Amino acid sequence: MPHNTALSQEASLQLRTKLTPLQIQEIRILEYPTLELEQRIEKEVEENPALETGDMSDDTPMPEEDEFAENEDFNDNSNDEFDLTDYISDDDDVPDYRTRQHNQSPDDKQEDIPFSIGESFQENLLTQVGLLPLTDKEQQIAKYVVGNIDEDGYLRREQEALVDDLVFHANLSVTDEQMHHIVQLIQNTFEPAGVGAKDLQQCLLLQLNRKQETPSIALAKKILTTRYKEFTARHYDKIKERLQIDDDTLRAAIQEITKLNPKPGSTFVQDVYASNSIVPDFIISSDNGNIEVSLNNSNIPELHVNKEFNEMLQNYQQQTQHTKQEREAVTFIKDRIDSARWFIDAVKQRNDTLLSTMRTIVKLQRDFFVSGDESMLKPLILKDVAEKTGYDISTISRVCNSKYAQTEYGILPLKFFFSESIVNEDGEEVATRAIKNALLEIVNKEDKAHPINDDKMVAIMRLKGFSLARRTVAKYRKILGIPVARMRKQV
Repeated sequence: MPHNTALSQEASLQLRTKLTPLQIQEIRILEYPTLELEQRIEKEVEENPALETGDMSDDTPMPEEDEFAENEDFNDNSNDEFDLTDYISDDDDVPDYRTRQHNQSPDDKQEDIPFSIGESFQENLLTQVGLLPLTDKEQQIAKYVVGNIDEDGYLRREQEALVDDLVFHANLSVTDEQMHHIVQLIQNTFEPAGVGAKDLQQCLLLQLNRKQETPSIALAKKILTTRYKEFTARHYDKIKERLQIDDDTLRAAIQEITKLNPKPGSTFVQDVYASNSIVPDFIISSDNGNIEVSLNNSNIPELHVNKEFNEMLQNYQQQTQHTKQEREAVTFIKDRIDSARWFIDAVKQRNDTLLSTMRTIVKLQRDFFVSGDESMLKPLILKDVAEKTGYDISTISRVCNSKYAQTEYGILPLKFFFSESIVNEDGEEVATRAIKNALLEIVNKEDKAHPINDDKMVAIMRLKGFSLARRTVAKYRKILGIPVARMRKQV
């Protein structure tokens, strides 16, 4: 019996946009913060001899475009068709661009903002390894252990797994005892105290072991060792009952524990970060209510096309006969000039986009920039800025990512000025930032012995002008990482 197969064809039309390499590079330049842009310019200048930095005022004037005519010999024998005069007189039509246009405050006296590079957490640990009296093999083990310590300072991998890794990946035979010795050495001697712990309980105990023994320290160790579950659940009554201690004794021990750092690695990161000044991308100043926005590009050099390249093209144009090598050379020059012109335009486009975006943000959040009151920040999302500027949302996102603005109220990330909104029970639009700040204020001012539950928070929030449901309050409390009232209780 014959088998009939029905064949059908469907035609579909799909529109796909494929970015060119130049477009991808433009996007990357747009994303660069100020410091990275400086580094990118240095790299481009090193790689492209047609791109130069510096003042052109003392250079020989560029030749006029009409001094040259097309060379038929070149056009007939080259596979790349282009007009030489487009490159020879480029800098007459397009002035050398210094990325300073509207990029500094009116008095042009912005001082350079310092930037220093600190030692990373891992580098610090490796330095400490080098200070230990270890054999070559022990050094190798210690360095491997340090490489497995995470940014919080914890060694979360089992020691047996580390032993296996060294055998398979480093061809280094290590016994469990040798690994245990190195890990203990790190835990007991490395700074900051608590580094290398497997969990929070051990991290806190390691820190207490470094402290001078007192009755409160001894009790704190006992609580963490024998009553850790009750402690983390804040069941203080059970701890007092089991250990037969009073409120004052328990309070003193808990105070010793709360002084400890649950993430010793992050402390080092914060210290290094604090030593580094953030380089703002924008400088925003106010004069009698007039808000000025400028780019912090004082360290960005002037960019222009190398005139020697234009002169080489000029000399080539004046010749009547050209060798193959000369044609290849001028093609190379043309490509380099193309690249330089594109890069200058890309930097200019980046700065124009950044300025347009920041000015729109300032206009939409004017009340904050005038008063400095965070509660005056209006609900704002990327779409709002995109609609005002005419840019795509993805462009606004790239502008705001990793960028900072120096204001009269401190250096703030651009994301600071954005906040979504919700509609409360009265149908009013409320900025989520304002809700979070109000909740934080309530929790910070509450009686820690009698913390406020969600129902009471709802009532207090109503008094502050926020008509919210209990589930909304609970939602934002969780977003802020605020535990329930029972977990916030302190003796």
